[in-house]
Amino acid sequence: MPASTSMEWNGNISSVTVFILLGLSDDKELQLILFPVFLGIYFITLIWNLGLFLLIWMDSHLHTPMYFFLSSLSFVDICYSSSISPRMLSDFLKHEKNISFIACATQYFFVAWMGLTEFCLLAAMAYDRYVAIGHPLQYSTIMAPGLCVKMVAGAYVSGFLSSLSETLSFLNLSFCGPNVIPHFFCDLPQIVSLSCSKPLISQTIVTLVAVIIVLGTLLIVLLSYGFIVASVLKISSGKGSAKAFNTCASHLAAVTLYYGTDISVYLCPKSSQSMKQDKIASVFYVIIIPMLNPLIYSLRNKEIKAALNRLIEKALGLPQLT
Repeated sequence: MPASTSMEWNGNISSVTVFILLGLSDDKELQLILFPVFLGIYFITLIWNLGLFLLIWMDSHLHTPMYFFLSSLSFVDICYSSSISPRMLSDFLKHEKNISFIACATQYFFVAWMGLTEFCLLAAMAYDRYVAIGHPLQYSTIMAPGLCVKMVAGAYVSGFLSSLSETLSFLNLSFCGPNVIPHFFCDLPQIVSLSCSKPLISQTIVTLVAVIIVLGTLLIVLLSYGFIVASVLKISSGKGSAKAFNTCASHLAAVTLYYGTDISVYLCPKSSQSMKQDKIASVFYVIIIPMLNPLIYSLRNKEIKAALNRLIEKALGLPQLT
């Protein structure tokens, strides 16, 4: 790419105004194959998550704390996927995958906001499961609608402030040399490595966010499941224990997938050979997991299946059984 389209000169110092995303692959034939695959994944993500979101809000039987959190997770996954997929899909069809400095910062802000909010929501859902299993008689009192709204609002605000702090640290960096990002979206670690200024502040903020949000919410999840296990062990009935664990199985699967891939990308030591592995892991947690979440939570969920049946019966004008 010509320097004149990606640099501005201020005296003797050049400033990068455009970045180049390498994408998933530089093989043109492979990109044409990947385009319909990821287009299909994106449409499935939108349909499944929007469908689950609307089903929960339309069926009064699902107006419980657990499904309130699940509907919030579906909304976050729609926004999360939409902050990356449309740009990635258009890049598959482009010869030059250019993105302006401001557009790159904006994309990272929304990606980080939704991603960090999802960590907080998963922690809130873990606490909800603990209260449901550990304190079933007080569940409706403890998990009152007001508290649930505050927990979801807190998740969004925490994600927003954390993402904003990271994005502002990115905007304060200087870029005067390489402008090629070896990724399919603007991710702060790859951007920081291109900076010609000292990235200490950015790296410190990223580390603090990782410790407070990622590891902090992971601690809440682990403590919640520790208390859940302790509560289940007190249940004398084997059938009751199995039922209690089944209520957590979907959430535990979602937590394992999301935390596992995210931690492997951002918190594990890096080597020169790990870049391709990071790309694959990134595809999984920003593209695949938002598609899988509604399936994970719905596949063995009798209440969601019943709600879907009620909706179909209502649409067909059939008599409904309450």
